Amino acid sequence: MDSKDIGKTERQVPATEANAQSDTAGTLPEAMTGRASPAKAAVGDKPVFAYIASLPQPQRGIAEAVDALAVKTLPDLQRSVKWGMAYYGVGDGWCFSCGGFAGHVKLMFVNGTALEPVPPVTPIGMGRSTRGVELESVDDIDERQISAWMTQIASAPGVGGKRR
Repeated sequence: MDSKDIGKTERQVPATEANAQSDTAGTLPEAMTGRASPAKAAVGDKPVFAYIASLPQPQRGIAEAVDALAVKTLPDLQRSVKWGMAYYGVGDGWCFSCGGFAGHVKLMFVNGTALEPVPPVTPIGMGRSTRGVELESVDDIDERQISAWMTQIASAPGVGGKRR
């Protein structure tokens, strides 16, 4: 997140509310083969809402629930699409990402090895300290635990920003 982007957030609404507002949704590959979507990088709520709206079910419902939990947990939430996934941050950097894949949604925490407890999944190609969870249904979302991880990770320096 560049300094020019800080303070330029729009009204924070969960992605489910934004679906009604979004008239453009990106397209996903014909088969979600484990790679992130080709969604173009863009800062702001609208690109993230369009990305989430482009996901097939059940990934869309899972991503909407994660987005709503993030809004509820982090009042100064900022959103962006990067590397074909939704990224979330507060302050000067990005803290976690949420992306739809074949059969699940990855919720990954930058510097996740610092979290208590450490999330169980170590993703390939996202950095040595990134950890997270793979959610196959909305029922897999442990709101209490995920909210705690979001709060913890938001208090640490994020990626792409100044050290706090």
